[in-house]
Amino acid sequence: MRGSGSGSGPGSMRLRLLLSLAALWLSDANEPGTAMTTRDINQQTRESISDYTVKGHDLSTPGSHLSTQDFNQQTEENISNLTSAMYSISIDGFSSAPVEENVTLYSPANITLLCSLTRTSTDSATVEVTWKKDNERVESSNVTINEIQNAWSTQYTLKIRDRNQMGNYACVFKSDQEVKATFHLQVPQIEGKDHHVVSYVGDSVVLVCKSLKYIPINWIWYMSNGSDQVAVNDSLMPDKYIVDEKYANITKLKILKISEKDDRSYWCQAVFKLGESKGKVSLKVLTYMTPLKPFLAIAAEVIILVAIIFLYEMYSKKKQMHAEDEKEFEQIEQLKSEDSNGVENSTTRHRKV
Repeated sequence: MRGSGSGSGPGSMRLRLLLSLAALWLSDANEPGTAMTTRDINQQTRESISDYTVKGHDLSTPGSHLSTQDFNQQTEENISNLTSAMYSISIDGFSSAPVEENVTLYSPANITLLCSLTRTSTDSATVEVTWKKDNERVESSNVTINEIQNAWSTQYTLKIRDRNQMGNYACVFKSDQEVKATFHLQVPQIEGKDHHVVSYVGDSVVLVCKSLKYIPINWIWYMSNGSDQVAVNDSLMPDKYIVDEKYANITKLKILKISEKDDRSYWCQAVFKLGESKGKVSLKVLTYMTPLKPFLAIAAEVIILVAIIFLYEMYSKKKQMHAEDEKEFEQIEQLKSEDSNGVENSTTRHRKV
């Protein structure tokens, strides 16, 4: 009786399970016209393991921390936990302008893109419906097309798993005319994608980038070096650059002892599971003489204007004096002429006597 009891232990059950699986596989393989695929064997194995573990037995080896059941359960949970969402665009007839919508994806997800077109009585009854990804036609069994009385609708179901599936997806309705709607699948964007910062030589400056709703996996800073981009980190120049990532959704680049060489563009790159998003910060470095330049320019203009006025006044005075001298000279000449005429008249009178 003890021998019988020991045969029902965990080791014996494991042995029986393996022997039964092998016998099952051999019997099915020997039957004419029967073929068992790897998928079927794996499925039966999972079912047998499930039946065994439900009874309270653990197939994990001594010292392991995760049983086969736990591993399978975690895998199923990871798949089931993926976000599922639907995004739709409505088009009001063929005369409508192209419609666009941005779809932000933070991580892998199952999504459905839905397009609906409302027809008018003047539209053709024949409508060709196609989907395009980045201007290339999509041939997929995940595309469905429905027609009702006054409308067409089509949907495209996608399992987004990597960055290669991101891009622009467009539904195109074509009849006598053509109209389309485009979904732009993109990763979260940086807040304030392009902004400018002004600082002075010798000061320190902090450049900031934010991702408000989503937390990136990593942040990377770059700076322009001619036509190239050079990665910036604490090890590049510790006494020059300090990267602060105290908060996961915010990154800060502190630049110490600014010089005119630091007058350039900087990029912050947020890394997500489905791609990267970049933000640009333009740093303008000024010298302390820079604020004085407008004042000096105004002062120079004032000096030049005063000099012009002074020279004009001098010229006007000289011209006035010259005019007075000419007038006085004319008066003297006129008096001399009158005196000479008087002498001549008196001489004539004496001669007549």
